[in-house]
Amino acid sequence: MKVVVVESPAKAKTINKYLGPGYEVIASFGHIRDLPPKDGSVDPEQDFAMLWEIESKASKRVSEIASAVKGSERLILATDPDREGEAISWHILEALKARRVLKDTPIERVTFNAITKDAVKEAMANPRQIDQALVDAYLARRALDYLVGFRLSPVLWRKLPGARSAGRVQSVALRLVCDREREIETFVAREYWSLIATLATPANALFEARLVGADGRKITRLDIGKGEEAEAFKRDLEAARFTVASVEAKPAKRHPYPPFTTSTLQQEASRKLGMAPARTMQVAQRLYEGVDIGGETVGLITYMRTDGVDMAPEAIASARRTIEKEYGGRYLPSVPRKYTTKQKNAQEAHEAVRPTDMGRLPKNVARYLEPEQARLYELIWIRTLASQMESAELERTTVDITATAGGKRLELRATGQVVKFDGFLKLYQEGKDDEGDDEDSRRLPPMQAGDDLRKEKIDATQHFTEPPPRYSEASLVKRMEELGIGRPSTYASTLAVLKDREYVRIEKKRLHAEDKGMLVTAFLESFFDRYVEYDFTASLEGDLDRISNHEIDWKEVLRQFWKDFSAAIDGTKELRVSEVLDALNEIMGPHIFPPKADGGDPRLCPTCHSGQLSLKLGKFGAFIGCSNYPECKYTRQLSAGSGDGEASPIDGGLLGKDPATGLDVTLRDGRFGAYVQLGEGEKPKRQTIPKGTPRDAVDLEFALSLLSLPREVAKHPTTGEPILAGIGRFGPYVQHGKTYANIGKDDDVLTIGGNRAIDLIVAKESGAGRFSRGGGAAAGRALGEHPEGGPVTVHDGRYGPYVKHGSVNATLPKGMAGDAVTLEQALELIAARAASAPAKKGVKKAAASKSTAKKAAGEKATKDKAPAKPKAPAKAKAPARAKPDGAAPAKRKAS
Repeated sequence: MKVVVVESPAKAKTINKYLGPGYEVIASFGHIRDLPPKDGSVDPEQDFAMLWEIESKASKRVSEIASAVKGSERLILATDPDREGEAISWHILEALKARRVLKDTPIERVTFNAITKDAVKEAMANPRQIDQALVDAYLARRALDYLVGFRLSPVLWRKLPGARSAGRVQSVALRLVCDREREIETFVAREYWSLIATLATPANALFEARLVGADGRKITRLDIGKGEEAEAFKRDLEAARFTVASVEAKPAKRHPYPPFTTSTLQQEASRKLGMAPARTMQVAQRLYEGVDIGGETVGLITYMRTDGVDMAPEAIASARRTIEKEYGGRYLPSVPRKYTTKQKNAQEAHEAVRPTDMGRLPKNVARYLEPEQARLYELIWIRTLASQMESAELERTTVDITATAGGKRLELRATGQVVKFDGFLKLYQEGKDDEGDDEDSRRLPPMQAGDDLRKEKIDATQHFTEPPPRYSEASLVKRMEELGIGRPSTYASTLAVLKDREYVRIEKKRLHAEDKGMLVTAFLESFFDRYVEYDFTASLEGDLDRISNHEIDWKEVLRQFWKDFSAAIDGTKELRVSEVLDALNEIMGPHIFPPKADGGDPRLCPTCHSGQLSLKLGKFGAFIGCSNYPECKYTRQLSAGSGDGEASPIDGGLLGKDPATGLDVTLRDGRFGAYVQLGEGEKPKRQTIPKGTPRDAVDLEFALSLLSLPREVAKHPTTGEPILAGIGRFGPYVQHGKTYANIGKDDDVLTIGGNRAIDLIVAKESGAGRFSRGGGAAAGRALGEHPEGGPVTVHDGRYGPYVKHGSVNATLPKGMAGDAVTLEQALELIAARAASAPAKKGVKKAAASKSTAKKAAGEKATKDKAPAKPKAPAKAKAPARAKPDGAAPAKRKAS
């Protein structure tokens, strides 16, 4: 028996079908070993010795692999074809060596870019050994990430309260977002005017032309900066005579885009499908590992972590056959297209992301796929096919127009574009991050030099320049790739870390830098500038590539890095708080103290009118305070959510006064996030702001609604006691006596109705719905009373809708909706489930009540067994403190 080890069960299942008898395919479920999240796991003093440990969950899997390898004919390591996959194979081999189970067992390493029968069998026929250079590049990256995370993050914790972590790639990506935020904040809008003439040809066809010159002077977009100047030009144009000076039509071609890399796939999926990079990779993983298509499990796309744009010759031939069959020979170039990557340090020689079979049309496989899978597969298929199609043929036309008014000569220009042959545009056009009006795409009417044109109207329009747009996830990935920061497999996890650390937030698909992220970036730029420089980070990525190409020793890279980095860390030990504050005030001044509309000093204390405001560092984060403290106690918040400890002593923004009491209502920061407070004193009334509520959405009315909680929403149907709705430490809830039920994300604690609150409480009291589809508590809908007593409820469970009575759960038959089930149907299902449930060990199985069975089944005993209740997953223990970026990297695991 030959043992084959892969990462995921889905991949194992697919490959096992291809290999058949004689092979045992086992999944490792991703990495089996990792660096323990503690100081000393990488020891620079011992030439960067690395301490690896097998994770507790992976120990069983290692035992299973070891057991299978004993006495096996051969061990074949078939993990993914990149550095991470090579590392997983290396870890498995090292773990088996430590258990001394290999002995003389031959060991082979195989890789395949696609999980198809031909690709797998081809790989098995051409094995190799583990590529130590790829493993060394992985080891260097893990050591670098660990050293930065575990040495830099503690400096942040000591010198910058409220900071969570820093990381080699994470912090540089954050700097990109923060730099863009500063550009926006310091941007000064500039006024400019455009003059557009709507003209008519001799055939009465209308078109628009823009003023581009006056008396031999060229006029560009920003040259007309005042309304008076614009009005003068408008008067001249109103009185002018318009003549076509020249018409120039030039042929042009637009060539197709190359097939997808990881980066371009994430960008286009974000722009066109609205999928976050992390979700794109999850769905792509499923398509790669294999999907059941008409009884056959097959991988639909090639490996999705790649920065290569090349395609195998057979894939190109398949694409060309499909183009000719589906669109005709006119859309097929005479010779196949060949693409090469523009990236200097593209990692390994991987193919682009493409379908494994171009003849497998999206419309033919969509019925076998989940909606997201179908949409992503279609996007990949279209992009790949378009990359081998004929270029689009265009005609770009430029019309120069002369306008004469008295002794003045004005020049206008109209541009347009006509698609003569659509080529690849018939199938695909790349999405845009920022849509704008493209004048070149307008079609111009026929005209020729010497034609007189009739003026219809003249428009002088005021404009203001706009700041650069904030990054979307797609455009940030694109920028990181351009700068050489990170690698295809790291983009999604890097963005996830920034969001999890609350350094950035996403609003309207744009990344906004939080003040916490701005502070961290300012601190790093002040004291660790080299390590958040774009060029330095990119050069490290280049060193990792050189390691993987056998050009440089991996420990030499670590030695060079550690020499300067450790000195920079040591240099912060004597760093005083005043030095930190001076640096942060300097960098963050425009952000914290924006210019006042009246031109006054933005740092002048509004209370004492003599002190200067500046950034202060408290136990639980940053805030703004007066230099005349303690005589002047003016303080204000830096931002919501900046504190990680107990309630900060700083005063929040004043929202207004409570009409009932006359007390101030303020917005503040606390241990569990932002909250509103009524008045002052030892025990003022406070209420937490629901998670996800934007700070600018909290006004006086909203704050007073929160402060009115808990509020009575209904009376309990049995006891008549009130059911209250409120917000606690763990979020919104409804309460009856000592029974609390969490409110779902689709409900609003301020508007939840009585019926919904009763359903939640009844479900909780009956013990129903331990887990919902999303993993949280499920609320049940009451159907009525059971003949033996107790409520019967219906729930939306993790594996579909089910009904419940006491401890008996019965899944609804396929096709029966939870909102359509009746009490009679529920009783029948519950009786059937109770009759089929196995007896507990040491306890005799209780017979189903005759009366229950008679009423539920109409004196007919049911023999159909309902599906077993799904086992509730164990709750994950929340970490007490955020780990450094190097301590908990995103792990390659099976979907």
